[in-house]
Amino acid sequence: MTEQQLPAWADPSLSPAALDPQGVSRRGLLRRAGLFGAAFALGSAAVPARAADGRRPGGEDPRLAYLVGDHHIHSVYSHDAKYTFSQLAAAGAKYGLDWMVFTEHSNFGHADFGAALEHREILDARAENPRQLIFQGLEWYIPAAEHCTVFTAPGPHEVDVLTRFESAYDGKLLAYDKGGPGDADTARNEAHAVKAIKWLAEQRRSGYVDDVLVLANHPMRLGIDSPHEMRSWRDAAPEIMIGMEGAPGAQGAAIPGWRGAGSIRGEYENKPSAQSWPGYPADAYLTYGGFDWATATVGGLWDSLLAEGRLFSVTTNSDAHRIVFDTWKNGDWPPGQTFDSTGRLPDPVNTDTPQPGSDFWPGQFSRTHVGVTRYGYRAVMAGMRAGRVWLDHGHLLDGLEVRLTRDHDRGRGVTLGGRLRVRKGEKLTLNVTVTTASRPNPQGILPELAHVDVIRGAVRGPVADRDTWKAPDTRVVESKDVSGRTGTYTLRIPLTAGEESFYVRLRGSDGNRNGTGYLGASVDPHGPVPHAPGDGDPWADTWFYSNPVFVDVEGA
Repeated sequence: MTEQQLPAWADPSLSPAALDPQGVSRRGLLRRAGLFGAAFALGSAAVPARAADGRRPGGEDPRLAYLVGDHHIHSVYSHDAKYTFSQLAAAGAKYGLDWMVFTEHSNFGHADFGAALEHREILDARAENPRQLIFQGLEWYIPAAEHCTVFTAPGPHEVDVLTRFESAYDGKLLAYDKGGPGDADTARNEAHAVKAIKWLAEQRRSGYVDDVLVLANHPMRLGIDSPHEMRSWRDAAPEIMIGMEGAPGAQGAAIPGWRGAGSIRGEYENKPSAQSWPGYPADAYLTYGGFDWATATVGGLWDSLLAEGRLFSVTTNSDAHRIVFDTWKNGDWPPGQTFDSTGRLPDPVNTDTPQPGSDFWPGQFSRTHVGVTRYGYRAVMAGMRAGRVWLDHGHLLDGLEVRLTRDHDRGRGVTLGGRLRVRKGEKLTLNVTVTTASRPNPQGILPELAHVDVIRGAVRGPVADRDTWKAPDTRVVESKDVSGRTGTYTLRIPLTAGEESFYVRLRGSDGNRNGTGYLGASVDPHGPVPHAPGDGDPWADTWFYSNPVFVDVEGA
């Protein structure tokens, strides 16, 4: 399908949600976004965002529809997973996903054999699932650090770029994995990671591939992604390295009685090691409401990146390897075959008995919503690059639309990831339109949003200490109690531009579990908190987060 063709689900009666009652309907979202016209059908970019070029204050972003997806999924082409493409694509359709990225682990079997075999199956999957956008990607072992999602737009060179990248830049394949303070090769390995991102950017600039994106996966799981490394990756090519997982997969790891008394959501069950960056506290290795400490801490690492005035997105995903309560197991190897010699695991077989696992199916629990102006692979990637992203767990919301406007302007204003240029002292309004959950989620629970929190932080520019992980001027400035409200409603939150540029972002939850935030009650009085080990039912503690909107104050 080309990006100029109107997808079948643009007719609401033919949407995946209409065809499958488990999906989340896009009907209301598309109507509110105003994308049923010819501009959407023809792939028009609608109204482009106005550059903050100093000519005059203001800003206006295009109308959007939101496509739901998952950028971190493993199949039989990963050495530690077990499902086929058909199983995963069917699950994604069942739970309402519009787009999926298959991110197989780097290793010699995959580089030598698996990637090409995988590509042929992905082409078949695209043909068999025309209503889904199915990307081929890679889970890159970052030299000196953890993992990243890397994925490209479909095209004649997508598999070639991924395999060349894997062979030339993967830390595991090159034995460039060490990155601790005491390791002799740390500087070399960190530099190789930066070189890798620049190489990807060059493939896009040269037109060899239409697009490529990178996101850091589960950044605090091992504590080996240091703040200076994350800044270096971003600075190497901010149009390529766009963000990180705000919440990891493996959200079913701590279902009571399932894996053990020490289990933590996200499998964040590690302690600092010799490879860890020593500046992280021990609490950084936990999840908070299922979210990574770097994201969940108001005034923490994510905010310290945003306080430099540069977009750095957050996402969530399944990291699907082995699904909780699933009854399938890996098939047996034929004589003489191994993963290294084939690049692929045998197809799974059904045992009718629950097997070990920590993950949910793609779209079953974790969802990343991306605002687009047209339908297609590049449109999803463009929406992610622009930061038009919000995420939820447990299908907490059906929809979220955010617009920041100057009070005397009549336009649409700017949305998530955007920038509004204003004068000092101007009055602004943050318009937050919420569409509450209209049906039970896959667990049979009808989610109820309890509160919406507005988080505001000053923008101070590049930091002197690139290992800082705090933004001392970021805090929750307002919390709206929305308990009992249903349907679609808009919160209108007044803001005033001071002397400094700033950003605002949103967060909310079902209200079931919260407490004083990591940096204290004056910063975050009712934030997410860790669960007791082994007692982390994810369906009972669900949150949404949004990307920021930036406000550039003239003269700041």
